[in-house]
Amino acid sequence: MSILRQSVTAVRALFVLTVILGIAYPFAMLGVGQAVPTQANGSLIRIDGNVVGSALLAQPATGPEWFQARPSSGDWAGDASGGSNLSPTSHDLLAARHEREHALLAQNPDAPGPVPAEALLASGSGLDPHITPAYAAWQAPRVAAARGLSLTHVQHLIDTHTDRAFLGFLGTDTVNVTELNVALREMSR
Repeated sequence: MSILRQSVTAVRALFVLTVILGIAYPFAMLGVGQAVPTQANGSLIRIDGNVVGSALLAQPATGPEWFQARPSSGDWAGDASGGSNLSPTSHDLLAARHEREHALLAQNPDAPGPVPAEALLASGSGLDPHITPAYAAWQAPRVAAARGLSLTHVQHLIDTHTDRAFLGFLGTDTVNVTELNVALREMSR
């Protein structure tokens, strides 16, 4: 086989593979993704047509009238995703944990029981919007008092926004704090 013939074959293969893998395949995957547009487009949360967040990301919520997500070592910034990389025996990590515990106890004087562990340590990504129903219920007295709602009403809101474990036993029940806070906002409008 001559070099010219090999070159022409290589250019043809490059062209065919570019069309298939560089154009057809990405458009096919885009089409498949649009079959579930909410997830494919970032699970955006809209209020009055404006994007206010994503159900996939926690956001900082200030004020006693909002549920708090887990702490974030990167202040919930997507470009700073990741953990603190501090050892479980790190003095800095232990100091941050104790500081968070004292702050949470001061902010939640009517909370039942001790501060849940997940409220004291950041998630691995620092962006996780999910907390356990127990941590949401722990915050409920503060949110109810700040909003002038009954504790029963706030607990019902938590229950309606709880995602149950798959098949009832795979994984754990979770509450998406971002969606829960949006529901609180919508309720007060």
